Amino acid sequence: MGSLRDDDIELDSEKQFALNPRERARILRKIDWHLLPFVTIFFLLSFFRSLGNATIAGMTTSLKLTGFKYNIAAAVFFIPYSFAEVPSNIVLKLCRPSRWLPSIMVAWGIVMTLMCLVNSYQSLVIARVFLGLTEAGLYPGVNYYICLWYPRSERSKRIAIFFSAASVAVAFGGLLAYGIERMDGIGGLYGWQWIFCLEGIATVLVATFSFFYMHDYPETAKFLTEPERLYIIDMLKKDSSHLSSRFDTRFIWQATKDYKTYVQMLIYLGLLVPGYAIALFSPTIINELGYSAANAQLLSVPPFVAGAIATVIFGIYSDKYNLRGPFIIGGALVSLVGYILLYCSVQAGPSYVGACLAAAGNFPTVPVILAWAGSNAGGDLKRGVVLATVIGISNLGGVCSSFIYIDPPRFHIGHGTNMGFISLSIIMSLFAMWNYNRLNKKKEAQCLAENITNDRGYEFQDMADASPLFR
Repeated sequence: MGSLRDDDIELDSEKQFALNPRERARILRKIDWHLLPFVTIFFLLSFFRSLGNATIAGMTTSLKLTGFKYNIAAAVFFIPYSFAEVPSNIVLKLCRPSRWLPSIMVAWGIVMTLMCLVNSYQSLVIARVFLGLTEAGLYPGVNYYICLWYPRSERSKRIAIFFSAASVAVAFGGLLAYGIERMDGIGGLYGWQWIFCLEGIATVLVATFSFFYMHDYPETAKFLTEPERLYIIDMLKKDSSHLSSRFDTRFIWQATKDYKTYVQMLIYLGLLVPGYAIALFSPTIINELGYSAANAQLLSVPPFVAGAIATVIFGIYSDKYNLRGPFIIGGALVSLVGYILLYCSVQAGPSYVGACLAAAGNFPTVPVILAWAGSNAGGDLKRGVVLATVIGISNLGGVCSSFIYIDPPRFHIGHGTNMGFISLSIIMSLFAMWNYNRLNKKKEAQCLAENITNDRGYEFQDMADASPLFR
């Protein structure tokens, strides 16, 4: 279809836009084509920094990572990564996304590239600390960025699309590592050092390109026509119940004091510990099933391809039915079955099926929970801080993930721990579903009793999601 025509969009008496569904879908697809390729590539590149492939490519031997040294090197990444996320999203609110997000990428790309010079355990730990610090703002920043462009009912599938890049990155990372390993000895570098070098250079190049072509906000998007821009702005205002979008520290405190933030955090934590464990240790787990290191690199691909496909499917149907909790619980149950297989099976075949189910069930739940957390936080700044808090604190679970796979070849401690965290996520999701339903009924009763309608929205614009008009 062509550009938005004057007869496709009407202005009613309250200066609100009405648009036929086909034109609405076309405008959103137009935004998709201009936004999602950037954020998807950003996220794909961020997941290339996993130590998993470098480990079985020879890094453990070269750096003499005996005992818990590998686990410590994996864990230190998450400490600065977790604590820098909230400040980063606050800066993003004050800066242009097209400047802040690519700057983050340049910083971590440089660190990643220089990791090819790592020649000892101590230098690896220092590099991982700086990598965590520089990469911290990307994931919460991209989730917040999506919220600035799409209404709540359209976010899950978009988050799913760019998050599926994580599955693709881990899968493709295995194939890439398999090929890059063959560069061993070139330039005096080991194969695992070339993995860091080439993936870091690719990140810097993509970030440099993004400075010039990434879009900031609907209000300034040159690819939208004026009627399209007005429609998107109006749609986002109505979706937010006309809550304030200005910067005010009160909204930061609203986010940090809200118990719902920590409910969502526990759900995400329960999903993230198994997720990071899969990314960090899947090649090692498969290697311990009796496959060679090279075959383990290749066999680590299918579980994450399955995860990528399931992620997009979950995102689409979660938005279609406007449901979050049931999709999280469903995916978590699939992942739980996978870990039960891994825990109980003594044969390579069933264990590998378990690894596939663990990834295919876990990965799709992550974009759904983040869409859920962002959709239930009212107001731009509070939403940004809630997302960064949920993601940031939960990322400390990566420290746990780094130390649970310590008893090869069956890894009972790791699989059992993941089963416990998945169960936590299921329980807290059930509580959140009940609680949000209770709060919505309470607000509906208040609006009915006090005759509160949308035209009084300005009275509650600083209340964030506590507004009686916010559902």
